[in-house]
Amino acid sequence: MKRILLASSLVVSIVVFVVVFGVVFGVSQAGAEPHEGRKPPRVIVTGEAELRAAPDQAFVLLAVESRDPNPRQAQQKNSTIVDAVLQKVGPLVGEKAIRTISYSLTEEFDYEKGRRIPRGFLAQNQVEVRVDDITKVGDVIGQGTEAGATSVSGLRFDVTKRDELEREALRQAVAEARSRAEAAASGAGARIGSLLEIEQQPHEQPPMPFYRRDMAMAAAEAAPAPPIEAGEIEIRATVRVTAALE
Repeated sequence: MKRILLASSLVVSIVVFVVVFGVVFGVSQAGAEPHEGRKPPRVIVTGEAELRAAPDQAFVLLAVESRDPNPRQAQQKNSTIVDAVLQKVGPLVGEKAIRTISYSLTEEFDYEKGRRIPRGFLAQNQVEVRVDDITKVGDVIGQGTEAGATSVSGLRFDVTKRDELEREALRQAVAEARSRAEAAASGAGARIGSLLEIEQQPHEQPPMPFYRRDMAMAAAEAAPAPPIEAGEIEIRATVRVTAALE
């Protein structure tokens, strides 16, 4: 009987020890998890850079619209006018600098008392002209509208070395962000370690000017080569940098 009681006491002691050890061990592990998952101190800053350059290239869109009750005639009229535009503009920029952007033929309708009445067909052709000599931009617009282009849009200036300038602006933006991170860390009595993340921020493109036929023709009549000021090209870069603190 004593042996049975001793054995039972021993078993109970072992069970209690295992349970207590498991609870203590579990608490220790639970207490360690938040510490291990805690992010190291860091600083997040932004950096910006802007470069300016004189443009050496321009792009302009010339469009021709033609209407006729007959679809074939609408296309024919459009082709005749587009050919006239190309003959005027081509010698100024070269044939390889002109490309077709869009072409469409659609039927138009009038609506009267809920009824759809066919009005005719509209043929549209839009070409993009690359001007490598920006002093000729005014001539391109003037000659194009004089030859029959019904609208001028998308006039923009650019630089041929844009990729090189964009990389330089990005490099300067990162350097600016790092300098700001060092200043912030110094104010907190720390210093920065490695850069954990660099994120480039997008920039919105400015709106493009658009000129309808009446505006373009008025400019052409007032001056065959309307004055065009290229100004300067602004190339910007903005980055968001995350750096570790030590």
